[in-house]
Amino acid sequence: MHSEVVASRSADQRDSSRESRNGTPQLDAVSLAIIQQLQEDGRRPYAAIGKAVGLSEAAVRQRVQKLLDQGVMQIVAVTDPLTVGFRRQAMVGINVMGDVEAIADALTDMSEVEYVVMTAGSFDILAEIVCEDDDHLLDVINKRIRSLPGVRSTESFVYLKLKKQTYMWGTR
Repeated sequence: MHSEVVASRSADQRDSSRESRNGTPQLDAVSLAIIQQLQEDGRRPYAAIGKAVGLSEAAVRQRVQKLLDQGVMQIVAVTDPLTVGFRRQAMVGINVMGDVEAIADALTDMSEVEYVVMTAGSFDILAEIVCEDDDHLLDVINKRIRSLPGVRSTESFVYLKLKKQTYMWGTR
């Protein structure tokens, strides 16, 4: 581990994050190092993380809880959709007439929709959909997304092969 991410025990007493001007937490090097440790192995013991970042097990436990409470990170099990019966994934570009936020909210309520982002560019919204098969995907797009009031058009990008999926944001 790089020496710049290792802190002394005095970091226990300092605040691990402060809010920036826009209200998002600003993370110190120790918190970033803890996140990196958990990204490598979400079940890594706090004692092992503490040893790697120079904190006690209790201090790591406190920092992790604070990061969770602030919404900075989540600790979850990530599955491969193919292994749990979801054989079709697609990104759907959506153009909207009217309130983009209302459409985005409706999409977030759909269990098949894993990811929703409002964008600037060719589409107003991009939504990632995970379905059992092509019929299920067609049903979600045709009967549920296209039927939302305000949806003007959609364009689907069916995944043929997933080459990279990572959750290492924020520690590079």
